[in-house]
Amino acid sequence: MGAVFWLLPLVFGASFLLTWILRHYALRCDLIDVPNARSSHVVPTPRGGGVAIVVSLVFALPVISWLGLIPWSATWGLGGGGCGVAVIGFLDDHGHIPARWRLLGHFSAAAWVLYWLGGLPSVELFGLTLELGWWGHAFAAIWLVWHLNLYNFMDGIDGIASVEALTVCLGAASIYALLGFSSDMLAPVLLAAAVAGFAVWNFPPARIFMGDAGSGFLGIAIGALSIQAAWVAPQLLWCWLILLGVFIVDATWTLVRRLLRGVKVYEAHRSHAYQIASRRLGGHLPVTLGVLAVNVLWLLPIALTVGFERLDGAVGLVVAYAPLVWIVVRLKAGQPEQPGLKE
Repeated sequence: MGAVFWLLPLVFGASFLLTWILRHYALRCDLIDVPNARSSHVVPTPRGGGVAIVVSLVFALPVISWLGLIPWSATWGLGGGGCGVAVIGFLDDHGHIPARWRLLGHFSAAAWVLYWLGGLPSVELFGLTLELGWWGHAFAAIWLVWHLNLYNFMDGIDGIASVEALTVCLGAASIYALLGFSSDMLAPVLLAAAVAGFAVWNFPPARIFMGDAGSGFLGIAIGALSIQAAWVAPQLLWCWLILLGVFIVDATWTLVRRLLRGVKVYEAHRSHAYQIASRRLGGHLPVTLGVLAVNVLWLLPIALTVGFERLDGAVGLVVAYAPLVWIVVRLKAGQPEQPGLKE
């Protein structure tokens, strides 16, 4: 196992170099995010750097499968589904794909991932083992599609999506190691290495944005890893859901609030809790560092407790999410910036 960690600096280096190349490509081809009234940034910035994460990881996965460290089914599922979503995002970054066709592509990618992973295994809930059958597979598909889209929604300020992926993947890998599942930690660690190479360029103030290709890829890749974890040990699915709490709570609460208000949920807006917090704090860096702190100091300890089965997974999820819900409610996520303003 230890011998393959020579891949980590190679994946990091490839991602770093590719991001530099993509930045120059974006500047030359005028792939620039120009600030508008609904943007959270104020400086025109090239986009599309997340392709570096995709390429770096997708080329590393067959290597570790060839070495017998992860099954080929995981490589085909994660690589194939992730590439499909990344291509859709790349095309959308360069033009526009109607939402219905994006959604069809996303569900097709989710079905591909679930086919290779074997669907969703039995789930433990309050001490009971639930065999959900086809309902479980359908729920898993919805989960993958929601997570890849929420990752896109949450990629709105400098560094936040990179920090989320790094802390969640490394947190999950540390849980695997402590529980004795060391052979299963390689995929999340490699994904973290790919993200780290990009994050050097994306950390506030960002010199390039991730774009839909990168955020969608990360969303479905992390979602796939969470389902794969459930096959390793039932409580590990809950660990991933807990670690992902910041993004899940903010995106879900904001979506529900906007749906209740009758606005088009796919329209650009600045009403996520993290966007409101960045305006109140006067910058992106305090919020990005705040997400890092919450993930490491709050969510990771709870996920570890669930991993060691000292706390039921569903109970741990409620405990972990409760203060996050309180924060997004206090920040009035999902509401118009000005009272009476219709979006």
